[in-house]
Amino acid sequence: MKSILKPLLMVAAMAMGINAVVTLPARATLELNVNKGNVEPMPIAIPDFQGGLGAQISEIVTADLKRSGLFAPIDKSAFVEKITNPDAPPRFDDWKIINAQALVTGSVSKEADGRIRAQYRLWDIFGNQQMAGEQFFANDANQRRVAHIIADAIYEKLTGEKGYFDTRVVFIDESGAKNARKKRLAIMDQDGANVRYLSDGKAIVLTPRFSPNRQEITYMSYESGQPRVYLLQIETGQRELVGNFPGMTFAPRFSPDGQKVIMSLLRDDGNSNIFAMDLRSRSTTRLTNSTAIDTSPSYSPDGSKVVFTSDRGGRAQIYVMGADGSGQTRISFGDGVYSTPVWSPRGDLIAFTKQTGGEFQIGVMKTDGSGERILSSGFQQEGPTWAPNGRVLMFFRDSGGGPKLVSVDLTGRNEQPIPTANFASDPAWSPLLE
Repeated sequence: MKSILKPLLMVAAMAMGINAVVTLPARATLELNVNKGNVEPMPIAIPDFQGGLGAQISEIVTADLKRSGLFAPIDKSAFVEKITNPDAPPRFDDWKIINAQALVTGSVSKEADGRIRAQYRLWDIFGNQQMAGEQFFANDANQRRVAHIIADAIYEKLTGEKGYFDTRVVFIDESGAKNARKKRLAIMDQDGANVRYLSDGKAIVLTPRFSPNRQEITYMSYESGQPRVYLLQIETGQRELVGNFPGMTFAPRFSPDGQKVIMSLLRDDGNSNIFAMDLRSRSTTRLTNSTAIDTSPSYSPDGSKVVFTSDRGGRAQIYVMGADGSGQTRISFGDGVYSTPVWSPRGDLIAFTKQTGGEFQIGVMKTDGSGERILSSGFQQEGPTWAPNGRVLMFFRDSGGGPKLVSVDLTGRNEQPIPTANFASDPAWSPLLE
């Protein structure tokens, strides 16, 4: 079948320290051919932007779009026209010869005040017209962000959906021998660049998770000898203990409004139940009360429901309940053991880890448990996290040497390694940056 990609009236991108000016609405449509889950990538031409930093900016834009699996950047050696004026209309016939459906031109320059000015234009080759044009201003520290924002704007214009390139991922950086692994809390751009460490590795840290509306994370630390849940402000480094609960604490996650943290608590009797804490009042509400192990809770994007795993039926399966604990209902009935369910930010799917037949699988299902699809299988892989547009998942895989990060789209056919200097596990994707 054919999926028509509807361009929006305008694309606007605003970022910290970056201003955007949007011009020229689109008047064309471009198409992608989709057949049985196979996406035929759109051929797109991205010459080097003009200016001293132009090549670096266009290289990042190209890498972002290619990694999405929806675009096939054309080799520059095939270009017929050499772009010398990125503001002038191109010779459209020269780009039709090499089967380009879209062309991106741009330039990067230094302003008198020291800021970087980056601009791009997106051209519809078969429509013989410009689809979009924008410019951004940023300081040197935000060079890569400008490129990611441009890639997001192009992605949105050509697919009709939000991009996910101007985001970050928090994860556990692991180094050292396997029996003495040093684990540090780390953060990086979604493409693996700009790694920064948020902890010193003196204590084991696990399961970092982003707030949906602030540059804040929640995570577990064993620095006191028992797992405790902390909040960390990423930019200031300010940290606070969420609560000093008796027993073990696991898998904290934020509510969609960022006002609550939901987690599982292990009591002395060996049972684990799910609790929600209001971060303002510090009051705690118990949501499950079973003699089984209930764990890995995750809110739906509207905050009305919670997905979790429980072995109350004999082995770990996926359950859904109201945010107040009501209506607890099992939704998975497949063979194997299910874990780490995570609700899609679009609200339509739940991602999970499944262990069956001696292998680990990353999959998705509808919110009623139907339509289960496996996207990736491997020796040991787990911990899916969603890109903010709900079209891509990231997880970690250990093929024997140590864990590494991997992304996969919802077709399951575009799997990409995420480069990290050391071993890496427990990724959590941020919302789009502001």
